[in-house]
Amino acid sequence: MKKKVVIPIIVFMLLLVAGIVYLAYNLNKQQQHNQEMQELAELDKQEMENEYQRFADQYSEMKTQISNDSIVAQLTKEQEKTERLLNELKQVKSNDAREIARLKKELATVRAVLRSYVMEIDSLNRLNQNLTKENTRIKGEYEAANRQIEGLSTEKANLSEKVAIAAQLDATGINLSLRDKRGRATKRLKKAKTLQVDFSIAKNVTATNGMRTLYVRIVAPTGSVLGGAGTFPYENKNLQATAKKTVEYGGQQTNVTAYWNIDQAMVSGTYQVSIFAEGNMIGSRSFTLD
Repeated sequence: MKKKVVIPIIVFMLLLVAGIVYLAYNLNKQQQHNQEMQELAELDKQEMENEYQRFADQYSEMKTQISNDSIVAQLTKEQEKTERLLNELKQVKSNDAREIARLKKELATVRAVLRSYVMEIDSLNRLNQNLTKENTRIKGEYEAANRQIEGLSTEKANLSEKVAIAAQLDATGINLSLRDKRGRATKRLKKAKTLQVDFSIAKNVTATNGMRTLYVRIVAPTGSVLGGAGTFPYENKNLQATAKKTVEYGGQQTNVTAYWNIDQAMVSGTYQVSIFAEGNMIGSRSFTLD
């Protein structure tokens, strides 16, 4: 009788131990699963934080690549929003599934907005590069045009200078002779009462036709000027004239004669005769008088 009672008790005890072992095993397995899920949640949360931080840094970098104040202000606003969401994420526990899901949704929105700004800024940068190239091209053409204009101006100035030089009168055949009181030629300086200067204005079809004023300047052996006809401009100064003559010049050879009445003691030696017109010395020759 006792033996029949003990056997069921033993069976019950074995079943109880087996149940306890089974429950302990399942509990341990569940704990391991929960631990793994917690670690995955932590990794997911850390990855979200890293992505938020990366997006905030990208906004900061993009602001240095553009000078449009309006877009910079928009980027600053989005950067501040991203940093605010990052701070919220850092305060949330990894097992708060509801908040994690909300912030993950916000992260997707931030990603999409950032992508749109990247595309916009890239488009603006390409446009700016094209404008820069166009500006460089136009600037180069402008500088080339300026160089051409300067070259033409220089060429014109050189041509004008050549024309001006070509248009200058030229006195040729200059001759100095002595005349006595009766107007007859003499070779003796003591008998001379008048100095006669003869010369010709050479043919020049380039020169302008019209009345021309000619100045004769005679310098004595002593270095003094035989004056009496006023002064005339030459190389930024006024020179004394011996005689002055106004003639009509038509581009053909024109003969000119000028006189100077001797009113002072004359000395023997070399006399320098120079002809001037329009601020230029157009001829010069020396003569020895005895």
